Amino acid sequence: MTHCIAIHSYKGGTGKTTIAANTAALLVKMGKKVAILDLDVYAPSLHNYFKINPKKWINDFLDNNADVYESIIDMTDILFKDDQKQNNFTGRLYTGFSNPSRDAIFKFEMGNGTDYWKKQFRKLVFLREQIITKLDTDYIIIDTSPGIRHWSINALSIADKLILTMKMDDLDIEGTKKLLFEIYTTFVRFGAISYILLNRISGYCIPATIPDSNIEENQDHKKVLEELHAVTGANSLSPLPCYCDIQFSPREFLTVINNPNHPFSLKLRSIISEMTNNS
Repeated sequence: MTHCIAIHSYKGGTGKTTIAANTAALLVKMGKKVAILDLDVYAPSLHNYFKINPKKWINDFLDNNADVYESIIDMTDILFKDDQKQNNFTGRLYTGFSNPSRDAIFKFEMGNGTDYWKKQFRKLVFLREQIITKLDTDYIIIDTSPGIRHWSINALSIADKLILTMKMDDLDIEGTKKLLFEIYTTFVRFGAISYILLNRISGYCIPATIPDSNIEENQDHKKVLEELHAVTGANSLSPLPCYCDIQFSPREFLTVINNPNHPFSLKLRSIISEMTNNS
């Protein structure tokens, strides 16, 4: 069975793309076949993250101008050369990018009416089914648009696991609560599993030599998660600390591959175990 995981947030800047890309890469290193899709159609960034300018975009598939083999790119040979030296390595990484051009974004913005959105949703479902059947994937990871917009809702609708990322600020906490009440309850009612993932909590960087004690001393994030669970019933994954070297790096790129023993890589591996063990 293919699991489809959507990574969402109330507002931008919560680390969705970094989490999505590194989660996909970790699953590949575990031997899984994974597709990662950039469905943040209003502000696509995954192509910049991977430093690639594809000939075909997800948009082309949705417009019937490309098939799944043209719009989804296999990047395994580029990114996992060392892993492929192992005879039993079975992981694959497939990537699908949204077109960042002004015209492509305007086209999504101008879409209107119930019939239009039903049509787009059906195309998105078809894309998911093509990825599953043609590429034989174990996981599909979706980087969504933040907030409550048509494409955000469509992306969440095709997923069976929803990860709602947030930071420790009042606006984000209240907005997350709103999403849980108004949107996520419907998806959960129809069988989806939802999680809250707190990102960039304090405690790691000061001092970096004793991360665990500092994180444990800071109980604010635990109180927030307990309150959200109490009022919405939402479950949470282990929070991700703010790793200063990643946060302030000019370019974070697949830390789980380039630095597999980094605390971020180890923590994300633990989070994936939490999530997959609750399948």
